[in-house]
Amino acid sequence: MNIGVVGLGRMGLIVAERLVKGGHSVFGFDPSEAARTHAQEIGATAVESLEALHEHANIYWLMVPAGDAVDTVLSELKPYLQQGDIVIDGGNSFFKNSVRRHNELAKDGIHYLDCGTSGGVAGRKIGFSLMVGGEKEIYEQVEPIFKAIAAPNGYGYMGPSGAGHYVKMTHNGIEYALLQAYAEGLHLLKEGEYKDLDFKNITSVWNNGSVIRSFIVELLHGIFTHDQELADISGEIGENKTGRWTMDEAEKYNVPMDLLERALAIRRESRETGGNYGTKVVAMLRNAFGGHEVKKK
Repeated sequence: MNIGVVGLGRMGLIVAERLVKGGHSVFGFDPSEAARTHAQEIGATAVESLEALHEHANIYWLMVPAGDAVDTVLSELKPYLQQGDIVIDGGNSFFKNSVRRHNELAKDGIHYLDCGTSGGVAGRKIGFSLMVGGEKEIYEQVEPIFKAIAAPNGYGYMGPSGAGHYVKMTHNGIEYALLQAYAEGLHLLKEGEYKDLDFKNITSVWNNGSVIRSFIVELLHGIFTHDQELADISGEIGENKTGRWTMDEAEKYNVPMDLLERALAIRRESRETGGNYGTKVVAMLRNAFGGHEVKKK
């Protein structure tokens, strides 16, 4: 398939690379010349405008920040879109915005799929987890794209328009609470009865047979292999909007999500106070899986 990738940042470039390795013809656009050069290096064909992108592709994968950036790209791309073209939003868009965009494009016969993408920078090697919403027949039409980008058995159809981003939003809400749980346990080990415990050793043991073994523990092991004190970094935790969106939905439907609510509060407090050892752990985890910035002291 001929696929245009819009947004060749950290994640977009990985998507393009996996598509190339999957045998697809990939044409990439990004305002950054350096990003376009990187796209060329991984086997994609870089173009310098959305108009040029349209000359090669009728399927478009958007990998741009959620919010206004998606609408801006769509408004700039729309003059070149034709009936039957397919747009896939692989970012963390709010699900209601995805439904709106789907309905607006459908008026002109343009198809829109929302695809929640999880896996972070490790997706380059092992593939992503993809949660897709929209018209099922369109999903099935472009399924080879998802197969190329995803980990084995790591993609699926979630439901009608917005369902993909809704599932990913909730996934991120779970993630917030999980990161906080690991961080609090490690904080206790750091400050508790036994001093100078080896966190590299602990996380290695945890990840072999323990009931709390996970990809997160793998990342923790990598972090503690290099630095266990985390003395030189701030404990401020950044966040995107998906955790808050999940909390809003929980409140709307009267679903208790106490752990997420507390995790959000801790992140907010960390940005006000500078945090503690536990929040440093969360900040480092976000950097490890998603490349998110960690502030230095």
